[in-house]
Amino acid sequence: MAGIDYVEQIPNNVNLHENRRLLRALEDWQPKFLEWWKDMGPHGYQAKEVYLRTAISVDAQGWAKFGYVRMPEYRWGIFLAEPEAGRQINFGDHQGSPAWQEVPGEYRGVLRRLIVTQGDTEPASVEQQRHLGRTCPSLYDLRNLFQVNVEEGRHLWAMVYILDAHFGRDGREESEALLQRRSGDADKPRILGAFNEKTPDWLSFFLFCYFTDRDGKYQLASLAESGFDPLSRTCRFMLTEEAHHMFVGETGMGRIVQRTCELMREHKTDDVRKFGGLDLATIQRYINFHCSVSLDLFGSEISTNAANFYTMGLKGRFEETKKRDDHRLKDATYSVAELNGDRITTREEAALLSLNERLRDDYVADCNRGLARWNQIIKSHGIDVELTLPHRGFHRAIGAFAEVKVSPDGRVVSEAEWDAKHHQWLPTEDDKAYVASLMQPVTEPGKFANWIAPPARGINGQPVDFEYVRLG
Repeated sequence: MAGIDYVEQIPNNVNLHENRRLLRALEDWQPKFLEWWKDMGPHGYQAKEVYLRTAISVDAQGWAKFGYVRMPEYRWGIFLAEPEAGRQINFGDHQGSPAWQEVPGEYRGVLRRLIVTQGDTEPASVEQQRHLGRTCPSLYDLRNLFQVNVEEGRHLWAMVYILDAHFGRDGREESEALLQRRSGDADKPRILGAFNEKTPDWLSFFLFCYFTDRDGKYQLASLAESGFDPLSRTCRFMLTEEAHHMFVGETGMGRIVQRTCELMREHKTDDVRKFGGLDLATIQRYINFHCSVSLDLFGSEISTNAANFYTMGLKGRFEETKKRDDHRLKDATYSVAELNGDRITTREEAALLSLNERLRDDYVADCNRGLARWNQIIKSHGIDVELTLPHRGFHRAIGAFAEVKVSPDGRVVSEAEWDAKHHQWLPTEDDKAYVASLMQPVTEPGKFANWIAPPARGINGQPVDFEYVRLG
């Protein structure tokens, strides 16, 4: 990095040019990041010019600019939301104390673990999606994929900044480890299970953006409440970019549903596979899978770790300051789903221990709002089908339902019934093969694959048939 104009090459609002120790750490890390990006980033498109937005400030009126850029030359910046004068810790045992500007020594290890776990998800999703460009349904979608990828890269930079700026040698070692793990690797996998799953096709990609990136929204929002102010400010700005990732997922799925309904009406059949579409039953099975895997990301229903994070003032609830309680939760309770014989019931549990479940409840309610919009598309075509979220106990690997079989409608079922019916509930090998067969690239500006409808509008005021990626 020596000789680089840091303000130009690394947009930032953290006075990077004044911190020599941090500059030296980033000087050592950046070449390794670029090597990782070239090895594990979008395959086959490193030299192509892509119409991307780049964060240049935290000003709500002009925080990003658009233009063509080759992805390895993207200006990954470091931004924190503007500081709040007199900000205090709003929850836990330190409620009412000034927010920490430096790492509180007694919580150093716990806080580092929180940051590393969040940071590990950012490069993981890039790795999961690196081959999708070869099968893009349009240049518009290809550009959106790359926008998501470079912003996940920027989020990695954001977490590395926190580690390098505030955790010394330990932080620098963790920053390097973030580039050494690999999604799905048997020896060095990513930390969280969902980020070791494959994303082999665009149906999976849109659902990943819808469900898994939405988990990211809730985790970031909880960390944005942190009493450690640099982490809070970092996550608040990351949420600005995360919204676009969920937009890509929701609108992508909406366009798939739209095209499916058009084919159903045109050919008067539910079986649109013979006409190159994605039938609603297959879409439902993919929803079941991606939702259930993402629900696991919230952890066990009862968690002493979550209680400790809260009590320490490190990780709050979603929209903590809007909650009308004492923000300590020592005597409060919360309803949690539990297995009671062969039935699923609820019980009151200590609110502090139930924080994962409360966050999962917020997440499920948010997911349902998007499904309602997809169902409105179906209804507008006069089709009597409704997409649904699976029960939270379905296909779980973590928590109270990990050891039992639960149907998508919330029934505890026997192994025999699961074996007989799970192919109706989860993507089958036939489903995967069929979806893979649809993944043929469409790269002419303004043209779209047959299984997805065009978007209502283009990016940043550009027309839908704009050349979002220059492939020539």
